[in-house]
Amino acid sequence: MQAVQFDSHGDRDVLEYGEFPDPEPGRDEVVIDVKAAALNHLDIWTRRGLPGIDLEMPHIPGSDAAGVVDEVGDGVTRFEPGDRVAVLAGKSGGGDEFTRKGDPTLAPDFHIIGEHVRGVHSEYAAVPAENLTPVPEGVDWETAAASPLVFQTAWRMLRDRGDLKAGESVLVLGASGGVGHAAVQIADHAGAEVFATASSQEKLDYAEELGADHTINYEEADFASEIRDLTDGRGVDMVVDHIGAQTWQDSLKSLVKGGRVVTCGATTGGNPETDINRIFWNQLQVIGSTMATPGQADEVLDLVWEGELEPRVRETLPMSEIARAHEIIEDREGFGKVVVVPDSEL
Repeated sequence: MQAVQFDSHGDRDVLEYGEFPDPEPGRDEVVIDVKAAALNHLDIWTRRGLPGIDLEMPHIPGSDAAGVVDEVGDGVTRFEPGDRVAVLAGKSGGGDEFTRKGDPTLAPDFHIIGEHVRGVHSEYAAVPAENLTPVPEGVDWETAAASPLVFQTAWRMLRDRGDLKAGESVLVLGASGGVGHAAVQIADHAGAEVFATASSQEKLDYAEELGADHTINYEEADFASEIRDLTDGRGVDMVVDHIGAQTWQDSLKSLVKGGRVVTCGATTGGNPETDINRIFWNQLQVIGSTMATPGQADEVLDLVWEGELEPRVRETLPMSEIARAHEIIEDREGFGKVVVVPDSEL
């Protein structure tokens, strides 16, 4: 088969699209004939190299994909050849106290397909059956591939970890990215008043289309000051910050007393200066969140399959143009997700 791969960490020039051995299903695995796959910022970090993660090389990246079941292992009963499926990338080995209580995201061995083990940016991919979710007829492959990681991440972060309620106010930073544009929609769906930041008017217009009530161009204005002006000095109940060091202090400044910041990532760095005095005096909450349980993922994806939530795709490219796909993510071009399709499907 043909697969995206790299045999060393580095810039985009380490990526290639070439021959790789065809996968065979393990006892509890399914081989997918991949029809479309999608990128996340995680793919950039994995390509560059993450501290503490020693990958088997060559590595196939990619945590998002959708396609048709081609083969199933002897122990698989949930799927059969011909089924339409999408990948849920979070995985734990089971047997730990957290998985037994229903939350494998907290398991000591929790890992992500494409980040810690070989991913799904390839013509075929072998994936544990428990990491697949059915895709209804009528849902196009781009939507099925672009939705799972960002929508499950944003759903758990806002609804489960952040306990977002109707009538509250939410600031979503980086609303043009995958998690950001999912968070805008989920906050709007929950009945919240939504504030969103982006770097251009075009991106802000898209955010408004998806449910943002107020928008702020962070290239032209200090978003913390704008939030104070827009809320008559109160601040917002929740800030969704997956940006990290560059925005952290202003995220805390944007919160009402007793407010909370939720985070699932730190694309500009994971060690920001933080104002502990502000946190304890204003009684703020800092809440981390990673991926989602299978039940949480299915809950939000049902809303996507029904059309109530919608992944925006900024560009669809042949898988052989994977370097260009990474460039779009790195340079923050456009709004929404980047999808790649195996060249054999074009």
